[in-house]
Amino acid sequence: MQRLNPDPQFVRELQGVGGDALTKCYQCATCSVACPISPSSQPYPRKEMIWAQWGLKDKLMTDIDVWLCHNCGTCSDLCPRGAKPGDLLAAIRNMTYRSIAGPAVMGKWMSSVKHLPVLAGIPAVIYLVIWIIMAAIRGTAFPLTEDGHVVYGLLFPGDYTIDPIFGLAALYVIYTFYVGVKNLLKRFEPEGEVIFVGGKKPSMLRALWDTIIGEIVTHKKFADCGEDKAPRKIGHLAIFYAFIALFIVTSIVAVGHWGPVFLGWVGVDVHQLHTPIPLTSPIKLLANLGAVLGIVGLVLLTAKRVAKDPKKSENSYYDWYLLGVIWAIFLTGIGSQLLRLANVKYLAYPTYYLHLVAVFMLLAYLPWTKLGHFVYRTAALAYARRIGRKVM
Repeated sequence: MQRLNPDPQFVRELQGVGGDALTKCYQCATCSVACPISPSSQPYPRKEMIWAQWGLKDKLMTDIDVWLCHNCGTCSDLCPRGAKPGDLLAAIRNMTYRSIAGPAVMGKWMSSVKHLPVLAGIPAVIYLVIWIIMAAIRGTAFPLTEDGHVVYGLLFPGDYTIDPIFGLAALYVIYTFYVGVKNLLKRFEPEGEVIFVGGKKPSMLRALWDTIIGEIVTHKKFADCGEDKAPRKIGHLAIFYAFIALFIVTSIVAVGHWGPVFLGWVGVDVHQLHTPIPLTSPIKLLANLGAVLGIVGLVLLTAKRVAKDPKKSENSYYDWYLLGVIWAIFLTGIGSQLLRLANVKYLAYPTYYLHLVAVFMLLAYLPWTKLGHFVYRTAALAYARRIGRKVM
Protein backbone atom coordinates (compact mmCIF):
# COMPACT_ATOMS: atom_id res chain seq x y z
CA MET A 1 0.00 0.00 0.00
CA GLN A 2 1.35 3.42 -0.98
CA ARG A 3 1.75 5.87 1.88
CA LEU A 4 0.42 9.37 1.30
CA ASN A 5 2.10 12.40 2.86
CA PRO A 6 -0.22 15.43 2.86
CA ASP A 7 1.55 18.79 2.89
CA PRO A 8 -0.72 21.69 4.01
CA GLN A 9 2.03 24.21 3.24
CA PHE A 10 2.08 23.01 -0.36
CA VAL A 11 -1.65 23.75 -0.63
CA ARG A 12 -1.03 27.32 0.52
CA GLU A 13 1.86 27.69 -1.94
CA LEU A 14 -0.37 26.48 -4.79
CA GLN A 15 -3.04 28.98 -3.82
CA GLY A 16 -0.43 31.73 -3.87
CA VAL A 17 0.70 31.07 -7.46
CA GLY A 18 -2.66 30.73 -9.21
CA GLY A 19 -4.48 27.78 -7.64
CA ASP A 20 -6.45 29.86 -5.14
CA ALA A 21 -9.85 28.38 -6.12
CA LEU A 22 -8.90 24.69 -5.77
CA THR A 23 -10.89 24.27 -2.50
CA LYS A 24 -14.12 24.90 -4.42
CA CYS A 25 -13.81 21.60 -6.29
CA TYR A 26 -16.32 18.92 -5.19
CA GLN A 27 -15.18 16.22 -7.62
CA CYS A 28 -18.06 16.28 -10.11
CA ALA A 29 -15.62 15.26 -12.91
CA THR A 30 -17.00 17.84 -15.35
CA CYS A 31 -13.45 19.00 -16.08
CA SER A 32 -12.14 15.57 -17.09
CA VAL A 33 -15.20 14.84 -19.22
CA ALA A 34 -15.04 18.25 -20.93
CA CYS A 35 -11.30 18.20 -21.69
CA PRO A 36 -10.90 17.46 -25.43
CA ILE A 37 -7.39 15.97 -25.11
CA SER A 38 -7.40 14.21 -21.71
CA PRO A 39 -6.56 10.47 -21.91
CA SER A 40 -9.48 8.08 -21.40
CA SER A 41 -7.43 6.14 -18.87
CA GLN A 42 -6.96 8.07 -15.60
CA PRO A 43 -8.02 11.40 -17.18
CA TYR A 44 -6.96 14.78 -15.86
CA PRO A 45 -7.56 17.24 -14.23
CA ARG A 46 -10.02 15.69 -11.77
CA LYS A 47 -7.42 13.58 -10.00
CA GLU A 48 -5.01 16.53 -9.82
CA MET A 49 -7.71 18.63 -8.13
CA ILE A 50 -8.19 16.16 -5.33
CA TRP A 51 -4.45 15.57 -4.95
CA ALA A 52 -4.00 19.33 -4.62
CA GLN A 53 -6.77 19.60 -2.03
CA TRP A 54 -5.10 16.87 0.00
CA GLY A 55 -1.68 18.49 -0.36
CA LEU A 56 -0.12 15.50 -2.13
CA LYS A 57 2.93 17.34 -3.38
CA ASP A 58 4.91 14.21 -4.24
CA LYS A 59 2.17 12.88 -6.54
CA LEU A 60 1.69 16.19 -8.33
CA MET A 61 5.41 16.80 -8.79
CA THR A 62 5.75 13.39 -10.50
CA ASP A 63 2.55 13.65 -12.53
CA ILE A 64 3.23 13.86 -16.25
CA ASP A 65 -0.40 14.78 -17.00
CA VAL A 66 0.24 18.28 -15.67
CA TRP A 67 2.37 18.78 -18.79
CA LEU A 68 -0.06 17.19 -21.24
CA CYS A 69 -2.56 19.98 -20.52
CA HIS A 70 -2.37 22.82 -23.08
CA ASN A 71 -4.27 25.26 -20.86
CA CYS A 72 -7.14 25.99 -23.24
CA GLY A 73 -9.43 26.80 -20.29
CA THR A 74 -12.37 24.58 -21.30
CA CYS A 75 -12.36 22.83 -17.93
CA SER A 76 -12.38 26.14 -16.06
CA ASP A 77 -15.12 27.58 -18.27
CA LEU A 78 -17.44 24.64 -17.60
CA CYS A 79 -16.66 24.09 -13.91
CA PRO A 80 -19.97 24.59 -12.01
CA ARG A 81 -18.13 25.69 -8.88
CA GLY A 82 -15.56 28.04 -10.40
CA ALA A 83 -12.66 25.90 -9.15
CA LYS A 84 -10.48 26.84 -12.16
CA PRO A 85 -8.76 23.47 -12.71
CA GLY A 86 -6.85 24.84 -15.70
CA ASP A 87 -5.28 27.49 -13.49
CA LEU A 88 -4.32 24.83 -10.96
CA LEU A 89 -2.37 22.83 -13.54
CA ALA A 90 -0.68 26.03 -14.71
CA ALA A 91 0.20 26.83 -11.08
CA ILE A 92 1.77 23.39 -10.64
CA ARG A 93 3.86 23.90 -13.76
CA ASN A 94 4.92 27.32 -12.48
CA MET A 95 6.03 25.80 -9.19
CA THR A 96 7.95 23.17 -11.12
CA TYR A 97 9.88 25.83 -13.07
CA ARG A 98 11.01 27.25 -9.76
CA SER A 99 12.14 23.95 -8.27
CA ILE A 100 13.84 21.82 -10.92
CA ALA A 101 16.80 24.11 -11.62
CA GLY A 102 18.85 26.45 -9.48
CA PRO A 103 19.68 28.90 -8.19
CA ALA A 104 16.61 28.85 -5.93
CA VAL A 105 16.60 32.64 -5.66
CA MET A 106 15.64 32.89 -9.34
CA GLY A 107 12.45 30.95 -8.69
CA LYS A 108 11.67 33.35 -5.85
CA TRP A 109 12.33 36.44 -7.94
CA MET A 110 10.12 35.13 -10.74
CA SER A 111 7.22 34.42 -8.40
CA SER A 112 6.12 37.98 -7.64
CA VAL A 113 5.93 41.39 -9.26
CA LYS A 114 7.71 42.92 -6.25
CA HIS A 115 10.96 41.39 -7.53
CA LEU A 116 10.57 42.84 -11.03
CA PRO A 117 12.80 45.87 -10.25
CA VAL A 118 15.63 43.48 -9.38
CA LEU A 119 15.18 41.43 -12.56
CA ALA A 120 15.09 44.54 -14.73
CA GLY A 121 17.74 46.31 -12.69
CA ILE A 122 20.48 43.73 -13.34
CA PRO A 123 20.69 44.22 -17.13
CA ALA A 124 19.79 47.90 -16.81
CA VAL A 125 22.87 48.51 -14.64
CA ILE A 126 25.12 46.33 -16.80
CA TYR A 127 24.31 48.19 -20.00
CA LEU A 128 24.20 51.59 -18.33
CA VAL A 129 27.77 51.05 -17.12
CA ILE A 130 28.78 50.02 -20.64
CA TRP A 131 27.06 53.12 -22.03
CA ILE A 132 28.91 55.39 -19.58
CA ILE A 133 32.29 53.78 -20.27
CA MET A 134 31.86 53.92 -24.04
CA ALA A 135 30.60 57.50 -23.82
CA ALA A 136 33.76 58.44 -21.93
CA ILE A 137 35.90 56.75 -24.58
CA ARG A 138 33.98 58.28 -27.48
CA GLY A 139 33.62 61.67 -25.86
CA THR A 140 29.84 61.59 -26.37
CA ALA A 141 26.88 59.48 -25.26
CA PHE A 142 25.25 59.84 -28.69
CA PRO A 143 27.96 59.17 -31.29
CA LEU A 144 27.54 59.37 -35.06
CA THR A 145 29.62 58.03 -37.91
CA GLU A 146 31.84 60.36 -39.92
CA ASP A 147 29.00 60.87 -42.38
CA GLY A 148 26.56 61.61 -39.55
CA HIS A 149 24.63 58.36 -39.11
CA VAL A 150 23.49 56.47 -36.01
CA VAL A 151 25.26 53.12 -35.62
CA TYR A 152 24.63 51.20 -32.41
CA GLY A 153 27.99 49.49 -32.59
CA LEU A 154 29.63 52.83 -31.79
CA LEU A 155 28.14 52.76 -28.30
CA PHE A 156 27.54 49.02 -27.71
CA PRO A 157 30.29 47.21 -29.66
CA GLY A 158 29.23 43.63 -30.34
CA ASP A 159 32.78 42.32 -30.00
CA TYR A 160 33.20 43.56 -26.44
CA THR A 161 29.74 44.02 -24.94
CA ILE A 162 26.79 42.36 -26.66
CA ASP A 163 28.21 39.06 -27.92
CA PRO A 164 30.21 38.08 -24.81
CA ILE A 165 27.38 38.93 -22.40
CA PHE A 166 24.64 37.21 -24.36
CA GLY A 167 26.95 34.33 -25.27
CA LEU A 168 27.71 33.58 -21.63
CA ALA A 169 24.03 34.00 -20.72
CA ALA A 170 23.04 31.55 -23.48
CA LEU A 171 25.55 28.95 -22.30
CA TYR A 172 24.27 29.26 -18.74
CA VAL A 173 20.66 28.92 -19.90
CA ILE A 174 21.50 25.81 -21.94
CA TYR A 175 23.19 24.24 -18.92
CA THR A 176 20.26 25.18 -16.68
CA PHE A 177 17.78 23.63 -19.10
CA TYR A 178 19.90 20.49 -19.24
CA VAL A 179 19.80 20.17 -15.46
CA GLY A 180 16.09 21.08 -15.35
CA VAL A 181 15.03 18.57 -18.00
CA LYS A 182 17.13 15.87 -16.37
CA ASN A 183 15.48 16.52 -13.00
CA LEU A 184 12.02 16.74 -14.58
CA LEU A 185 12.28 13.38 -16.33
CA LYS A 186 13.51 11.76 -13.12
CA ARG A 187 10.27 12.78 -11.44
CA PHE A 188 7.90 11.17 -13.90
CA GLU A 189 6.44 7.76 -13.20
CA PRO A 190 4.45 5.76 -15.78
CA GLU A 191 0.80 5.34 -14.80
CA GLY A 192 -0.82 1.95 -15.27
CA GLU A 193 -0.20 -0.49 -18.11
CA VAL A 194 1.69 0.76 -21.14
CA ILE A 195 0.93 -0.72 -24.55
CA PHE A 196 3.09 0.10 -27.57
CA VAL A 197 2.26 -0.30 -31.23
CA GLY A 198 3.96 -3.49 -32.39
CA GLY A 199 5.12 -4.11 -28.85
CA LYS A 200 8.24 -1.98 -29.39
CA LYS A 201 9.11 0.83 -27.02
CA PRO A 202 10.43 3.90 -28.89
CA SER A 203 13.71 5.48 -27.87
CA MET A 204 13.63 8.86 -26.15
CA LEU A 205 15.37 10.39 -29.17
CA ARG A 206 12.73 9.01 -31.53
CA ALA A 207 9.93 10.13 -29.22
CA LEU A 208 11.47 13.60 -29.06
CA TRP A 209 11.70 13.82 -32.86
CA ASP A 210 8.10 12.66 -33.33
CA THR A 211 6.94 15.19 -30.72
CA ILE A 212 8.72 18.11 -32.35
CA ILE A 213 7.56 17.24 -35.88
CA GLY A 214 4.08 16.01 -34.97
CA GLU A 215 3.10 18.49 -32.25
CA ILE A 216 5.48 21.38 -31.62
CA VAL A 217 6.06 22.55 -35.20
CA THR A 218 2.36 22.39 -36.07
CA HIS A 219 0.87 23.17 -32.64
CA LYS A 220 -1.58 20.38 -33.43
CA LYS A 221 -2.92 20.08 -29.87
CA PHE A 222 -3.97 23.73 -29.93
CA ALA A 223 -6.33 22.86 -32.78
CA ASP A 224 -7.97 20.17 -30.64
CA CYS A 225 -8.04 22.20 -27.44
CA GLY A 226 -10.93 24.51 -26.53
CA GLU A 227 -13.76 26.15 -28.44
CA ASP A 228 -12.17 29.51 -29.26
CA LYS A 229 -9.01 27.88 -30.54
CA ALA A 230 -8.12 29.75 -33.74
CA PRO A 231 -6.78 33.04 -32.25
CA ARG A 232 -4.80 31.17 -29.60
CA LYS A 233 -3.25 28.75 -32.07
CA ILE A 234 -2.44 31.44 -34.62
CA GLY A 235 -1.03 33.70 -31.90
CA HIS A 236 1.27 31.01 -30.52
CA LEU A 237 2.35 29.91 -34.00
CA ALA A 238 3.08 33.50 -35.06
CA ILE A 239 5.33 34.14 -32.06
CA PHE A 240 6.90 30.68 -32.37
CA TYR A 241 7.93 31.25 -35.98
CA ALA A 242 8.87 34.85 -35.26
CA PHE A 243 11.46 33.66 -32.76
CA ILE A 244 12.67 30.99 -35.19
CA ALA A 245 13.15 33.67 -37.87
CA LEU A 246 15.02 35.94 -35.45
CA PHE A 247 17.12 33.03 -34.21
CA ILE A 248 18.15 32.24 -37.79
CA VAL A 249 19.02 35.90 -38.41
CA THR A 250 21.03 36.15 -35.18
CA SER A 251 22.89 32.92 -36.00
CA ILE A 252 23.76 34.10 -39.53
CA VAL A 253 25.02 37.44 -38.21
CA ALA A 254 27.05 35.72 -35.47
CA VAL A 255 28.61 33.22 -37.88
CA GLY A 256 29.18 35.92 -40.48
CA HIS A 257 30.95 38.09 -37.93
CA TRP A 258 32.88 35.60 -35.81
CA GLY A 259 33.53 32.89 -38.41
CA PRO A 260 36.05 35.00 -40.36
CA VAL A 261 37.72 35.98 -37.07
CA PHE A 262 38.39 32.35 -36.15
CA LEU A 263 39.40 31.51 -39.72
CA GLY A 264 41.74 34.48 -39.68
CA TRP A 265 43.63 32.93 -36.79
CA VAL A 266 44.59 30.06 -39.08
CA GLY A 267 45.48 32.30 -41.98
CA VAL A 268 42.21 32.20 -43.96
CA ASP A 269 41.05 35.62 -45.12
CA VAL A 270 37.22 35.78 -45.32
CA HIS A 271 35.05 38.90 -45.48
CA GLN A 272 33.21 39.66 -42.22
CA LEU A 273 29.50 40.40 -42.01
CA HIS A 274 28.95 43.77 -40.35
CA THR A 275 25.84 45.52 -39.09
CA PRO A 276 23.72 47.47 -39.83
CA ILE A 277 22.59 45.24 -42.69
CA PRO A 278 20.92 46.88 -45.75
CA LEU A 279 17.12 46.74 -45.77
CA THR A 280 17.12 44.87 -49.08
CA SER A 281 19.29 42.04 -47.73
CA PRO A 282 17.50 38.66 -47.37
CA ILE A 283 18.77 38.58 -43.79
CA LYS A 284 17.13 41.90 -42.97
CA LEU A 285 13.94 40.90 -44.80
CA LEU A 286 13.72 37.74 -42.70
CA ALA A 287 14.31 39.79 -39.53
CA ASN A 288 11.51 42.21 -40.42
CA LEU A 289 9.19 39.32 -41.29
CA GLY A 290 9.90 37.91 -37.83
CA ALA A 291 9.08 41.30 -36.30
CA VAL A 292 5.72 41.44 -38.10
CA LEU A 293 4.85 37.86 -37.09
CA GLY A 294 5.76 38.69 -33.49
CA ILE A 295 3.48 41.71 -33.35
CA VAL A 296 0.60 39.74 -34.88
CA GLY A 297 1.02 36.97 -32.33
CA LEU A 298 1.29 39.40 -29.44
CA VAL A 299 -1.86 41.26 -30.44
CA LEU A 300 -3.86 38.02 -30.68
CA LEU A 301 -2.61 36.57 -27.39
CA THR A 302 -2.90 39.83 -25.46
CA ALA A 303 -6.44 40.43 -26.70
CA LYS A 304 -7.43 36.90 -25.71
CA ARG A 305 -5.88 37.28 -22.26
CA VAL A 306 -7.53 40.67 -21.64
CA ALA A 307 -10.89 39.19 -22.63
CA LYS A 308 -10.63 36.37 -20.08
CA ASP A 309 -13.43 36.12 -17.54
CA PRO A 310 -11.72 36.45 -14.10
CA LYS A 311 -14.44 34.26 -12.58
CA LYS A 312 -13.39 31.37 -14.80
CA SER A 313 -9.66 31.87 -15.26
CA GLU A 314 -6.90 34.01 -13.81
CA ASN A 315 -4.36 36.22 -15.52
CA SER A 316 -1.28 35.30 -13.52
CA TYR A 317 1.89 37.33 -13.08
CA TYR A 318 3.81 34.61 -14.94
CA ASP A 319 1.63 35.18 -18.02
CA TRP A 320 1.87 38.96 -17.94
CA TYR A 321 5.61 38.97 -17.25
CA LEU A 322 6.29 36.95 -20.37
CA LEU A 323 3.90 38.94 -22.56
CA GLY A 324 5.31 42.20 -21.23
CA VAL A 325 8.93 41.25 -21.92
CA ILE A 326 8.15 39.99 -25.43
CA TRP A 327 6.17 43.16 -26.17
CA ALA A 328 9.17 45.19 -24.96
CA ILE A 329 11.55 43.23 -27.18
CA PHE A 330 9.52 43.65 -30.36
CA LEU A 331 8.51 47.28 -29.80
CA THR A 332 12.02 48.43 -28.86
CA GLY A 333 13.52 46.33 -31.66
CA ILE A 334 11.26 47.85 -34.29
CA GLY A 335 11.66 51.26 -32.70
CA SER A 336 15.46 50.95 -32.75
CA GLN A 337 15.46 50.23 -36.47
CA LEU A 338 13.06 53.05 -37.35
CA LEU A 339 14.85 55.61 -35.18
CA ARG A 340 18.21 54.57 -36.61
CA LEU A 341 16.89 55.02 -40.14
CA ALA A 342 15.42 58.39 -39.15
CA ASN A 343 18.79 59.24 -37.57
CA VAL A 344 17.22 60.53 -34.33
CA LYS A 345 20.18 59.83 -32.08
CA TYR A 346 18.65 61.13 -28.82
CA LEU A 347 15.82 58.61 -29.11
CA ALA A 348 17.59 55.84 -31.02
CA TYR A 349 20.27 55.06 -28.44
CA PRO A 350 17.94 55.01 -25.39
CA THR A 351 15.52 52.78 -27.32
CA TYR A 352 18.31 50.38 -28.26
CA TYR A 353 19.49 50.37 -24.63
CA LEU A 354 15.98 49.33 -23.52
CA HIS A 355 15.98 46.67 -26.24
CA LEU A 356 19.16 45.14 -24.83
CA VAL A 357 17.66 45.14 -21.33
CA ALA A 358 14.49 43.41 -22.55
CA VAL A 359 16.39 40.78 -24.55
CA PHE A 360 18.54 40.02 -21.50
CA MET A 361 15.41 39.62 -19.35
CA LEU A 362 14.00 37.09 -21.80
CA LEU A 363 17.20 35.13 -22.44
CA ALA A 364 18.93 35.06 -19.07
CA TYR A 365 15.76 34.25 -17.08
CA LEU A 366 14.28 31.87 -19.67
CA PRO A 367 14.33 28.63 -17.59
CA TRP A 368 12.25 30.25 -14.84
CA THR A 369 9.63 31.95 -17.03
CA LYS A 370 6.53 30.53 -18.66
CA LEU A 371 8.43 30.41 -21.94
CA GLY A 372 10.60 27.76 -20.31
CA HIS A 373 7.68 25.41 -20.79
CA PHE A 374 8.64 25.28 -24.46
CA VAL A 375 11.62 23.17 -23.41
CA TYR A 376 10.09 21.41 -20.41
CA ARG A 377 6.76 20.61 -22.08
CA THR A 378 8.54 19.30 -25.18
CA ALA A 379 10.60 16.97 -22.99
CA ALA A 380 7.49 15.89 -21.06
CA LEU A 381 5.45 15.25 -24.21
CA ALA A 382 8.30 13.18 -25.64
CA TYR A 383 8.52 11.17 -22.43
CA ALA A 384 4.75 10.65 -22.46
CA ARG A 385 4.96 9.41 -26.03
CA ARG A 386 7.78 7.06 -25.04
CA ILE A 387 5.89 5.47 -22.13
CA GLY A 388 2.66 5.25 -24.12
CA ARG A 389 0.70 7.93 -22.26
CA LYS A 390 -1.55 9.07 -25.10
CA VAL A 391 -4.14 11.81 -25.35
CA MET A 392 -7.62 11.08 -26.67
